[in-house]
Amino acid sequence: SGRIARAFLEEQPDDAVPRFQYEDHVAALVNDRLWPDSTRAISELRLTIEYESASAWSRMFSSGRLSVDIVDYPGEWLLDLPLLGKSYVDFSREAFEMAVLPVRADLSQEWRSLSAAVDLNADADEMTARRLAESFAAYLKACKLDERALSTLPPGRFLMPGDLEGSPALTFAPLPGLSERRARSGSLQAMMERRYEAYKTYVVKPFFREHITRLDRQIVVIDALQALNAGPGAMADLERAVTEILACFRPGRSNFLTDFFSRRIDRILVAATKADHLHHESHDRLQAIVRRLADRAMARANFTGADVDVVALAAVRATSEGTVKQGRETLPVIIGTPLKGEKINGETFDGRTETAIFPGDLPEKIDAVFD
Repeated sequence: SGRIARAFLEEQPDDAVPRFQYEDHVAALVNDRLWPDSTRAISELRLTIEYESASAWSRMFSSGRLSVDIVDYPGEWLLDLPLLGKSYVDFSREAFEMAVLPVRADLSQEWRSLSAAVDLNADADEMTARRLAESFAAYLKACKLDERALSTLPPGRFLMPGDLEGSPALTFAPLPGLSERRARSGSLQAMMERRYEAYKTYVVKPFFREHITRLDRQIVVIDALQALNAGPGAMADLERAVTEILACFRPGRSNFLTDFFSRRIDRILVAATKADHLHHESHDRLQAIVRRLADRAMARANFTGADVDVVALAAVRATSEGTVKQGRETLPVIIGTPLKGEKINGETFDGRTETAIFPGDLPEKIDAVFD
């Protein structure tokens, strides 16, 4: 405990990792009213905090100093971590089980039909692998759109391939009806399995070995409001994603990553973003929903060890609050300027016009969200 004297940015310790462009993002927000694009690559920032200790004895010598290295990376990459403990057969089975869920079935129809038409034991064929991979990637991208707001979408690099686009490590897809029997050498199944393992070896493992293993705190940022708006299927999918993440950080011999981490993450924060899209009267409800989601995920993952906390927050508060009269009723509203081209209640905004919006009420009974 103590009092913060000042906080400032310092040069980051890792010269091989891009710096998070904090100043550029702030300038874009303030001067151009442009919200930064979502994270598509890893970056880092060092924040140093100088503080006065609560202890008079400590204050006699010097002020306290804490350096916090913040590593930013796409959330999709974090969801790749569970793949390290799954075989290609496991990955394929789970992918098809999720693909037939009501919230996904129509989006996955083309990919499932294409997969059903291939012969797993046929000779490996590059064009067949490419068609399957492209169709699978299109299905994952459709799942991520706002209308569905789904969260469990591995492999993450299928959504943002970067310089890996077109590589064999990203040209594979799950196959239906696989058994534990070893695939015939030279077959389509053997090709897909080899490329899946290459994805884990050359894409997933280096990222986590070089970056995640150095962390002792993890913030899992979730868009709970988007999932709530999309419906029960999206909320169930968000819970599944958080469960898989927490299972990876569970200590003990049963965890396949026990030897992979050089240090243990001992605190995890599940943070629901965009709290400024709600009136403050609903903030406690949002946080309670996220608390229940985290508790359910911890129970499903048999999670113990790290301290898990939740919070509802906004990276930047972009709204103010007010009230409007509707008949005899007074409604709480949020006031802000929608982005250019954004549509709300059928109206398209120009990026300059301020408006007041009634954001609605979150359910009083939290269990109703998960039923």
